[in-house]
Amino acid sequence: MSDQNTSSLQATDGDGPIQFIDLVAQQARIRDKIDSRIKAVLDHGRYINGPELEELEEQLCEFTGAADCVGVASGTDSLIIAMLGEGLGAGDAVFIPSFTYNATANAVLLTGATPVFVDVRTDTFNMDVSDLLVKIESVLEEGKLRPRMIIPVDLFGLPADYPRIRKVAAEYNLSIMADAAQSFGGMQGNNRVGALTEISSTSFFPGKGLGAYGDAGALFTTDKAKGEIWRSIRWHGTDEQRKESVRVGFNGRLDSMQAAVLLEKLAIFPEELVLRAKHAAQYDARLSEKLKLPARDPEFQSSWGYYSLTVPNRDAVQAALKEASIPSAVYYTQPLHQMQAFKAYAGPGGYAGSEKLAQEIMSLPMHPYLTEGQIDRVCDVVLSVS
Repeated sequence: MSDQNTSSLQATDGDGPIQFIDLVAQQARIRDKIDSRIKAVLDHGRYINGPELEELEEQLCEFTGAADCVGVASGTDSLIIAMLGEGLGAGDAVFIPSFTYNATANAVLLTGATPVFVDVRTDTFNMDVSDLLVKIESVLEEGKLRPRMIIPVDLFGLPADYPRIRKVAAEYNLSIMADAAQSFGGMQGNNRVGALTEISSTSFFPGKGLGAYGDAGALFTTDKAKGEIWRSIRWHGTDEQRKESVRVGFNGRLDSMQAAVLLEKLAIFPEELVLRAKHAAQYDARLSEKLKLPARDPEFQSSWGYYSLTVPNRDAVQAALKEASIPSAVYYTQPLHQMQAFKAYAGPGGYAGSEKLAQEIMSLPMHPYLTEGQIDRVCDVVLSVS
């Protein structure tokens, strides 16, 4: 896609207010199409399991290269549904990063399984495969839990190191589920997120790169048989006729309204990904003058859900940005293993990477509708106090 084609998607006022995530500019661009989609739902009245859901699942398969896609009510539901589909429960160990959003740990516990926290790398923010091996061996040595699944989280948009994780999974006979809540649209080599592992989960929370106008999510698989099980679980575990419960399930359905919105957002998503990558490259070029940036590998293409970096003087940088009326955010101020709800599951070996990131991580404005002038303004402030 040429710059001429993508330039029409961007705001034109380099001196205008900077939004951390700009859903207003995006909505203005596609409002008429969204209105038409919602009107169609109101007209046919199939608010649950309407034709928009099947259309969305088909288009998401086409976009990702997955064999099947199942729309669900939220990213958290997608995690739970997939684990129930794999038969996870009491006594099963699920390996997850300690530095991520709490939804991943909550989902594991809600299935009855036990989360085992793994440290992360400070240069990619993703699961440290070396520590993963340590934690698996520790669980085996203790003998209280059965290692069953690895859930790497693609933090801030960057896919985890799935080539190495697949080797570990094969060695220990573990399944893998990609928690791609922040990385939808990313790639490894020529393969998109959604087709990097047998099971992938994502969220369409409004602030995500591809977001609905409410809670929504999806599951992707390279094995169509799993998709049929997930469809049953999302509808209370019923059979195809919705008459008999053939397995344990719950209400995890994606409604027709959200599917309608996502269809129009998906239509412009490839263009928005190009712009996000362009903005990230501008950030990198400017900030690398003084700051050590996260590792960049051309084989691992981020979706740039967030532009995140570490700065030792984070409080000073955020204060300077606030003074300049520029928003920023910190994801996350506390690793999971330190949280009250999860600290009982913190194992031996330490989490130095997670704890360092909690002290230094921050995210700068990132969305397709930023201008070069706005990014320069952000960088000028960051560099002035770095």
